[in-house]
Amino acid sequence: MSIDWNAVFVPSLGLIEVVVRGTILYLALFAILRFIARRQAGQFGPADLLVIVLIADAAQNGLGKDYQSVTEAVVLVLTIVFWEYVIDWLAWRFPALRPILTAPSVTLIENGRFVPSALRGEMLTEDELMGQLREKEIENVRDVRVARLEGDGRISVLKRKP
Repeated sequence: MSIDWNAVFVPSLGLIEVVVRGTILYLALFAILRFIARRQAGQFGPADLLVIVLIADAAQNGLGKDYQSVTEAVVLVLTIVFWEYVIDWLAWRFPALRPILTAPSVTLIENGRFVPSALRGEMLTEDELMGQLREKEIENVRDVRVARLEGDGRISVLKRKP
């Protein structure tokens, strides 16, 4: 086992080129995410996570000498953001497409009782769900009229009236 110390410490790109590539990609991603890919805070679902991972992978391709140009990386990121926007727009504009393009919500608690088949289907234990309810200041399942796992992964709860 030998270590190529030269490869570890000597850059393969000029340091100025690394700074320029990093600056261009950062500013491009900042602009794209700030002005194009807007989401309400705290509402990231699985599809949003996929887009973030794809953007990170596309952006890293423009950072090194053996990959793409910065321009190609920015175009790839814009393409990913474009398709995410198109899918969101289609789901908003054409209600008939919503079941295909977005995950449906699932009722987990109804009239103060767990829905075992729904919990099994989502591989969610009663204890895990109760932890989520406690974060919403609900101590007892009987206090819940309905709790739903929304398509974006959040759990929404309507309390019973006293």
